[in-house]
Amino acid sequence: MFRTALRNVLAHKARLLMTVLAVMLGVAFVSGTLVFTNTISDAYQNSSAKGFKGVDVAVQAKYQDSKGDQVGKVPDLTQAVLDKAGKVPGAASATGVVSGFTAIADKHGKLIGGGWQSAGGNYWGTKDARYPLVSGHAPSGADQVLIDSKTAERAGYKVGDTVRISVNGPVLTPTIAGIFTTDDGNVTAGGSLALFDTATAQQLFGKKGAYDEIDVTARSGTGQAALKSQLDQALPQKLVETTTGKKLADDQAKQIADGMSGLRQGLLVFAGIALFVGTFIIANTFTMLVAQRTKELALLRAVGASRRQVTRSVLIEAFVVGAVAGVTGLAAGIGIGAGLRALMGSFGASVPDGPLVVTPGTVAAALAVGVVITMLAAWLPGRRAAKIPPVAAMSALHSAPTTKSLVLRNTIGALFSAAGVAVILAATTMSGSDGQAPMGLGAVLLIIGVFVLTPLLSRPLIAAAAPLLRGFGVSGKLARQNSVRNPRRTAATASALMIGLTLITGMTVMAGSLQKSIDKMASAAIRADYVVSMANRNPLSPDVAKKVAATDGVTASSPLRNAASRIDGGTEFLTGVDGSAIGKLTDLTVDSGSFKVGGSDVVVDDDTAKSHGWKAGSVFTVHYEDGRAQRLTVAGVYEGNQMIRGIMLDNTTLTPHVTDPADMQVMVKTADGATAATKDRLEKALGSNPAIQVQDKQDLSDSVAQVFTLILNMVYGLLAMAVIVAVLGVINTLAMSVFERSQEIGMLRAIGLDRKAVKRMVRLESLVISLFGGVLGIGLGVFFGWAAGQLVGAKMPTYELVLPWTRMAVFLLLAGTVGILAALWPARRAAKLNMLSAIKSE
Repeated sequence: MFRTALRNVLAHKARLLMTVLAVMLGVAFVSGTLVFTNTISDAYQNSSAKGFKGVDVAVQAKYQDSKGDQVGKVPDLTQAVLDKAGKVPGAASATGVVSGFTAIADKHGKLIGGGWQSAGGNYWGTKDARYPLVSGHAPSGADQVLIDSKTAERAGYKVGDTVRISVNGPVLTPTIAGIFTTDDGNVTAGGSLALFDTATAQQLFGKKGAYDEIDVTARSGTGQAALKSQLDQALPQKLVETTTGKKLADDQAKQIADGMSGLRQGLLVFAGIALFVGTFIIANTFTMLVAQRTKELALLRAVGASRRQVTRSVLIEAFVVGAVAGVTGLAAGIGIGAGLRALMGSFGASVPDGPLVVTPGTVAAALAVGVVITMLAAWLPGRRAAKIPPVAAMSALHSAPTTKSLVLRNTIGALFSAAGVAVILAATTMSGSDGQAPMGLGAVLLIIGVFVLTPLLSRPLIAAAAPLLRGFGVSGKLARQNSVRNPRRTAATASALMIGLTLITGMTVMAGSLQKSIDKMASAAIRADYVVSMANRNPLSPDVAKKVAATDGVTASSPLRNAASRIDGGTEFLTGVDGSAIGKLTDLTVDSGSFKVGGSDVVVDDDTAKSHGWKAGSVFTVHYEDGRAQRLTVAGVYEGNQMIRGIMLDNTTLTPHVTDPADMQVMVKTADGATAATKDRLEKALGSNPAIQVQDKQDLSDSVAQVFTLILNMVYGLLAMAVIVAVLGVINTLAMSVFERSQEIGMLRAIGLDRKAVKRMVRLESLVISLFGGVLGIGLGVFFGWAAGQLVGAKMPTYELVLPWTRMAVFLLLAGTVGILAALWPARRAAKLNMLSAIKSE
């Protein structure tokens, strides 16, 4: 039986090659995902470990819990703490670290590196082991700076050049004193790093003689644990905490691994989809191969082979196919992993250098997936073949599915579909997080139910295409009849396209609806023409608001100043605004009271008011960060949203209680509205600062929607794999149809149907099957998009369903194109059949 199985594998090379391709694509996706995520994770972890190479123990300030109603704070690490740390017996040296956001502009004035990746710090002394100099010398004074070698290379800077830099205030134009190399993960991932001398860094980052961290290196013979113990005894434990370099590296590695897990799971979901779709094709292919060998298997049964041996022979074939596909899929997956890593740059990010990581687990997963999926898909056709009576098989008297089996199938499909719809509808009534799991379960149940019902659905839906097919004469009529002749096989093929288009349509509906809701939110909540903020979302210097207010053409402006406070024993953040201008800059719906901000009058969003039990006229006590208390009155309650929410009070009331005022953004209204000239005037007033963004409503909407667009584009790319697998499925189905109808095609040729008409018949059949799958997929995708939108709408009042009719038409056209392309080879094969040989075939 083993030799027989191997001969059968080699006897049908073309169709087995398509099966191998279907399995290989799924395996390649799984192994490529694992290679990619392992490589990225390993690169970041190695980079992180290098960053802690010179740190044996790190000393950091400990957050001081609030006492009573006073807001907690993080104390400064002073020079006295640094001196104490450097004098412990096991310490070889102690380095004070100062860091903060620093934007470096290229020679065209544009920001280098993305927001949070743009960092700055201090260069310790005249030779800092953390940052080896490639050229130049250590910085000295506020007019000198060092930049990392990768930034210098990208922007074309060299020692002696003047560079535009922004920290948290006006643009600086220091001279590049030197260029250094670094293992900093942000730099290797595309960011930038600027270094000043310590005194300048402390002044720029607002430390005033203090440090963010103290890094201590151990003397020879002193371990990290021993040094940590000495520092714990020497330093005030109430104010500082110590951590070994090894623990810092381990914690960072764990954070990186946790961060990569979400990406890995998301990619593996799509790999599973490709495999799920591929399973249909594999099952179809083995059904076809078994059908071709019905008499052969019957003869084996007649000469003594048992049912189990027949089934085993089919499974052996599947094992060989799965093993070959697993090996080739692994090789292709390594290439996919390398390609995905290279494509990261096109999404605006790069990763640290490092080799491709192919773990034993990846190899095992690729082989296991290839073999197990193929054998599972082949088991049912093999079992069916073994159950055919030898006499019936040798006489070619295969019976059609019984009415009982069809009723059972349709009943099961209806139950699964009804359960899926019920669970999804129930999930739409839940809150966002609570409804996610039930909705996922309902989606799986519904897809399974529709798949089981697809043979039943195929007849009426394909019959609807009859009027269109009549225009193609006999070829069209035969194509319709052929597509419904074996509804189970047609359903399995259409389901492959259905699943891919369901996901693509669902994601498109969600993305379009979210984009619309974001646009509405921006236009509904904000009357301001522009919003000014930092590129990395850090606080702005209060000077920015003053410069904006003094710019020609500005009619109203207000900074949004955040500050922590204590209310009712809990921490609550306050938003300081210009009370006289905020009403001109926002357009918020007031539920009760009036939108009045000034003195002790404040306005509160509805969620905050509900959590405290406030309403218009309520009075509460706020404890500011300086410990002082004040009674405030709720003048009005407004509907909050993702852009504007919280407790608003006048800045003249808030600022005297804030030690270091900083604004999250500045809202601006101008006489000329949002025009290119006005935006240019504002940017120039702010010194053409690369760290500061001046955005109108559309810019705000686009910046938020950019995330959804990026995800959607990635989804389209990933689901292309499922579509490719589906194409193979259509080819297999048509090849099976041509084989089963060889005699019929020979008869049609004999009575006058020419080769062109035969080709047209096969192509139209493929087109009808593909469009059938496309209609089902788009219908399910719209339903899933609507259901997911109900969860989002609970948290986003401006959400509304948007159906992308143009894109859905493109998707349907794509399904038709897939059908036509997939039919090229089977149609050509059918047309080339020798009519006499075909008539004589059994």
